[in-house]
Amino acid sequence: MNHRIKIKNYPNRIYLMLALMCLSVPAVAGESLHELQTRWADVTYEVADGDRVDALTKLADRARQLSFQAPKDPEVLIWKGIIVSSLAGEKGGFGALGLAKEAKASLEEALEIDPGALQGSASTSLGTLYHQVPGWPIGFGSDKKARKLLQNALSVNPQGIDPNYFMALFLMDEGMHLEAQEHLLAAQAAPARKGRELADSGRQREIDVALAEVLQNLD
Repeated sequence: MNHRIKIKNYPNRIYLMLALMCLSVPAVAGESLHELQTRWADVTYEVADGDRVDALTKLADRARQLSFQAPKDPEVLIWKGIIVSSLAGEKGGFGALGLAKEAKASLEEALEIDPGALQGSASTSLGTLYHQVPGWPIGFGSDKKARKLLQNALSVNPQGIDPNYFMALFLMDEGMHLEAQEHLLAAQAAPARKGRELADSGRQREIDVALAEVLQNLD
C-alpha cells in the first residue's frame, strides 16, 4: 500500500507542493476518520437491508481512498478493514472471500504498526474475521487464531463493548454459554463512547438479542 513518488528531478515548486501534501495527510485522515465511523454506523443500523451493499460499497471506496492518502495510519487501516469486512459479510458467499482477504490484510498491517490503536480494535476485528470466514481449503478462517486475537483485544480493552461482544459470540458458537453471558453483561455495562452514540445503541440492541439466546440455552 506504500505509494512512493520520485522527487529527485522535480522542479522546486512541485517538490514544495508534494511536501505540503505530505504534511497535510494526518489532518485529512483525522477529519475523515470520524466520517467513516459515523457513516458505517448509519449504514449498519439505519440503512435498509436491500440498500446496504450499495452503501457499504461506496463507503469502502472512500476508506480505500483515505488509506491511499494515509497509508501508515493504523486507525485508517482499521476502519478500512472494518468497512470492507462488513461489506464481505453483507454480500456473503464465495464472492465475498476476496473482500475478506482485503480486510484481513488491512487489519494485519494496522496491527504491525500499532497493536494498541483504537484500543486494540484491529485484534477485535481480525479475530472476528478469522471466526466468521470458512477454514481451509475454502478460506483462511481459524478458530484458534480467532480466540487468541479476541483475547489480545480484551487484554488491551477489558471493559470495551466490542471486544466483549465479539468474544461472547465466539463462545456462543463454541457452546460455552455461561462464559458468553459474562462477556455480554460486561459489554452491556461498557462505558459509552463519545461520538459513537449510534454505534453504541445499535450494539446494545445486538447484545440484548444475544443475551436472550444465551438465557434460552442456559435454562
